[in-house]
Amino acid sequence: MRIAMLAPIAWRTPPRHYGPWELVTSLLTEALVAKGVDVTLFATRDSVTAATLDGVVPASYNEDASIDAKVWEFRHLAHVFEQADAFDIVHNQADFPAHAFANLTRTPIVTTIHGFSSNRILPMYAPYQERVHFVAISDADRHPDLRYAATIHHGIPMDMFPLNATGGDDLLFFGRIHPDKGAAEAIAAARASGIPLHMYGIVQDEGYHRDQVLPYIDGTAIHYHGAVGGERRVAALGNARALLHLINFDEPFGLSVIEAMACGTPVIAVRRGSMPELIEDGVTGFLVDTLDEAVAAIAQVDEIDRTVVRERIRARFSVERMADDYIRLYRRILESS
Repeated sequence: MRIAMLAPIAWRTPPRHYGPWELVTSLLTEALVAKGVDVTLFATRDSVTAATLDGVVPASYNEDASIDAKVWEFRHLAHVFEQADAFDIVHNQADFPAHAFANLTRTPIVTTIHGFSSNRILPMYAPYQERVHFVAISDADRHPDLRYAATIHHGIPMDMFPLNATGGDDLLFFGRIHPDKGAAEAIAAARASGIPLHMYGIVQDEGYHRDQVLPYIDGTAIHYHGAVGGERRVAALGNARALLHLINFDEPFGLSVIEAMACGTPVIAVRRGSMPELIEDGVTGFLVDTLDEAVAAIAQVDEIDRTVVRERIRARFSVERMADDYIRLYRRILESS
């Protein structure tokens, strides 16, 4: 089985810091290679992989100002689909632009939809569902007008997120500084509980950061550390009393949520989007509907057994499980072709 894995070019694969789609692409690619699958990763040329790396884009457009996003994205796609016939399956992780090439090859295409952002993108999905096998990353993110080949939850390498059996005294916010991610709500809940909050993530909305976050960052009650990766990321996720994920949108997944729980850290999240699929209420964290409920959950979070939290994530969200799910899908597609 030969798989062409099509990565986005917004960031390197895997990303150095932020880049959730590239991170998932990398995790799946490496897990497939470890299981003996022949994978060629089409990504930026500075990407790192155990698969065969192929690409024409020198670097990501978010890290190299000389890379024009639109120009190089289509150069990237053309490079992949000009050789699509050499593969058994093209696995598209780079959103809807790849569908423009769908009718130009007989090779089956799988598209992992990393979040169905709005109905405005439907014209680049619905007309291609006879040719493209869509994968939802959560049942909550399925669009009613599309047919799906599967729902496959993301998985993570458990050995990269060791159990922190005691955690820490403080609360954690880990995500984009943006209204969607509930940074202001996390600050409000932490202040109401009287427990310090440590915040990590890129600033994606400068005005929101200036007005709703920055005034409360004092280095005592509220700390902001910017974006982190590698060992600092793992330390932040594990060394916390709880992760506050008080989102204001129907989040399709949430990698930081399962990464935190893999470290044993319970998650307190708003009951929206995929959160009920990821969090077992009262077992691995708490699902809440209001700020008052979030504050009450903070008071109860020490009742959660961190060892149980990790074991539930190991059973449900390992990268090996994700790879096995995709391999089963690939085989089913090839058998039906």
